[in-house]
Amino acid sequence: MITGRKLLHFTAAALALAVSATALAQTAYPAKPVRWVVGYPAGGGTDFLARTVGAQVSQQMGQPVLVDNRPGAGAIIASENVARSPGDGYTVFSADNGVLVYNPALYKKLPYDAEKDFALVGLMGRSPLIITAAPNAGIADAKALLAALKASPGKYSIATPGTGSPHHLAYELFQREAGVSMLHVPYKGGAPALQDLMGGQVALMMLDLPSGVSAIRAGKVIPLLAMSGERVPQLPNVPTAKELGFANVEAYTWQGLVTPAATPREVQAKLGSELQKAMADAGVKQKLYDAGWEARPADATEMTRYADSERRKWHALIKARDIKLD
Repeated sequence: MITGRKLLHFTAAALALAVSATALAQTAYPAKPVRWVVGYPAGGGTDFLARTVGAQVSQQMGQPVLVDNRPGAGAIIASENVARSPGDGYTVFSADNGVLVYNPALYKKLPYDAEKDFALVGLMGRSPLIITAAPNAGIADAKALLAALKASPGKYSIATPGTGSPHHLAYELFQREAGVSMLHVPYKGGAPALQDLMGGQVALMMLDLPSGVSAIRAGKVIPLLAMSGERVPQLPNVPTAKELGFANVEAYTWQGLVTPAATPREVQAKLGSELQKAMADAGVKQKLYDAGWEARPADATEMTRYADSERRKWHALIKARDIKLD
């Protein structure tokens, strides 16, 4: 026989289960649009990668993925915004090697902690950095480049998108390993640097392929030397630095997806699974290839290992070359 007291307990328990079930249904992830933060302007290589992969993730998850461009200060503005955002799975961020590797070694103070404020979801893509020449520079290939640099130390200017960028660090690495000297000309972004290269105002540029693929295909700039482990598929006739005897010269721009550190592990896992699925899509791979990217998907564990190895390599170079930004 059920007494009034027991009936009250049963009723309360049933109500609690009903509320829990309702809450679970209401909070099933994702239940609303996801904001994908990009620390660079719309139209650039990072933006293209985010929009291409984000569109596929959106289709898979059945929720809009909205790209939020927050450019400025080498993606520090965007990094701080994400680090301070709620860890609910509805803010994700295209974090590159500048955000996760270089900035912590270049700045004494940052408004974010690269290792504590973000949860790594997975790697997406990378692009080797390429030394390119203006058509009027009189340098047609890698051997001519090395001969010119050896014959005239400090004569040739080389543009980068800015001090402390992956391009700048790649230039420092090449200069050290090759035993050459160039005049570094840092710009405020890759677009104005590329314009001056095409116009012949600078002789050389350290270029990432997504930013320069159209100019290279049009013959407006000349690719000379790829700083990659193997030849770039989109540039099969361009030798690597390793082929010319510089075994330690390898440098890429790369992109990974992160969330605020407080994001629940099950949500991180869901995002990681969806990211891997998106990166495996044949259409996504082709779009990235055409735009100069190399699809390099990896899970959170592998991304962590890769980021750690990159920190060891580049922090040592930054220290040795005494590069500081504050």
